[in-house]
Amino acid sequence: MAGKLGRRDRIKKGVRKKISGTTERPRLSVFRSNTAVSAQLIDDIKGVTLVAVTTRELGEKATNSMENCKGAGKKIAEKAIAAGVSEIVFDRNGYLYHGKIKAFAEGAREGGLKF
Repeated sequence: MAGKLGRRDRIKKGVRKKISGTTERPRLSVFRSNTAVSAQLIDDIKGVTLVAVTTRELGEKATNSMENCKGAGKKIAEKAIAAGVSEIVFDRNGYLYHGKIKAFAEGAREGGLKF
């Protein structure tokens, strides 16, 4: 695959070789679409999603704006802490750590998650 998607896939595969989520430190995987940002906490050993959140859950007019991305980060932190998880491994999923992905990560950190 050529272009942006091919580049993201190459980066994603390289990152996934190096990191893996465990029961103690699950992987926080972020996905960015044109309309929303979604994330899940994944235990790769068991192959289960522990917690999931999307910017669409934040309300009626929830788009993937910077404020909503930060709010979704805080929301996943709340859900993770309620599920007994405080430390995670961050998987940016091939996206650059900039803009909405960075806002999401900062929201998760403010919510109490440790990367």
